[in-house]
Amino acid sequence: MADHSVTMENTLSTLLQEKKYTTIRDVLVTMNPADIAAVFSGVEREKLPLLFRLLPKELAAESFVEMESDEQEALIRGISDSELRQVMDELYVDDAVDIVEEMPANVVQRILAQSDPEMRKEINEILQYPENSAGSVMTTEYVKLSPDMTVGDAILRIRRTGVDKETIYTCYVLQNRILVGTVSVKSLLLAPSDLQTIDSIMESNLITVTTHTDQEEVAHMMSKYNLLAIPVVDGDNRMVGIVTFDDAMDVMEDEATEDMEIMAGMTPSDKTYLRSSPFELFKHRIPWLSLLMISATFTGLILTSFEEKLAAMVCLTAFIPMLMDTGGNSGSQSSVTVIRALSLNELEFKDILKVIWKEIRTAVLCGAALSVLCFGKIMLVDNLLLRTEDVNATVALVVSLTMFVTVLCAKVVGCTLPMLAKKLGFDPAVMASPFITTIVDALSLLVYFGIATLILPQLQAIV
Repeated sequence: MADHSVTMENTLSTLLQEKKYTTIRDVLVTMNPADIAAVFSGVEREKLPLLFRLLPKELAAESFVEMESDEQEALIRGISDSELRQVMDELYVDDAVDIVEEMPANVVQRILAQSDPEMRKEINEILQYPENSAGSVMTTEYVKLSPDMTVGDAILRIRRTGVDKETIYTCYVLQNRILVGTVSVKSLLLAPSDLQTIDSIMESNLITVTTHTDQEEVAHMMSKYNLLAIPVVDGDNRMVGIVTFDDAMDVMEDEATEDMEIMAGMTPSDKTYLRSSPFELFKHRIPWLSLLMISATFTGLILTSFEEKLAAMVCLTAFIPMLMDTGGNSGSQSSVTVIRALSLNELEFKDILKVIWKEIRTAVLCGAALSVLCFGKIMLVDNLLLRTEDVNATVALVVSLTMFVTVLCAKVVGCTLPMLAKKLGFDPAVMASPFITTIVDALSLLVYFGIATLILPQLQAIV
């Protein structure tokens, strides 16, 4: 797809130089709006308005929605008020809201000035809802029916008003603005008679969300119940809009990206990687790196406190990276599994004891297998092949026992912290790999030196 976009960019540039505008238009009208936006992203900014003007009105609006915010801003600055008004007239309200949220204030003023009063009012209403709520991602453009309307009248209304609606497959039955049912176009078309009333065929077992429901929960509900759209109601059960499947997909993608960035120890960013400058990447990464660097001080303090014991048996130092890495990896496995289950609403805080018990049993199996493998590796490689001084069966036993206990501790910590974080109102992804690794590193050292002191006679005399 990337190669195709590059080829199209080169083709458009050549055609522009030759001023073959009719040919360019003939090429663009055959393309999907998302593909047009992808091609436009590689075109010089000053050429965007010219290419945009070659598109038919509806295709131009659809392509505009698919563009990145900086390209939209450049285009808005390069087209006239009348052209901007034509674009705004073709946009759905939720798409217009998304654009307004990304633009600087002076561009927003121009967008609102070129929007019709009804759209301007709806945009302002949606912008008042909390960020990341159902109200902030919904659209107010849906088909409304009344329960006493006949099937024939309903189909006629869809024909008259459906062209301006984001979706017409599901229609919403309202009585005094209260949502009382839904009916699909399929049900209308297959109804035995055009004189049958809507209330006799509508589905009254409703699945709704409120304007303040978290957008991630909305997306999960749509996935769980296989909905193409979900109605949004206010506190009085009055219907105010719908969240469509395409918006839910965008939410799930954004949330997954945010979780991945947090789990990797970065502040979430709204920009794609290639559109982020090195300084922007620096700003998103440096806070976590600084925090983790400072938190690693505890590991240094532990090593310093056992400095004399390490000096007495230098060979113990060689196994510290292996133990710390294995502990960190074990904790990360548990944390990622639990974070994923929490994000899918498979787990709640009340399940914490079940989760801990399951992870303990898993840790026993993993720890036992790794300990046996570790013991064999030390005796075969370090003792027999490398003939490392002071490495014997006792040292191998110490390292293997530490490995077992470290894996056990790591998995308990890895599964517990994300659940505690969610209970306290934090994003569970905060307790992912970098943070847990730091904690487990300190625990693994304490366990290592504790077991070594108990078993190795050389260390027992050192206070």
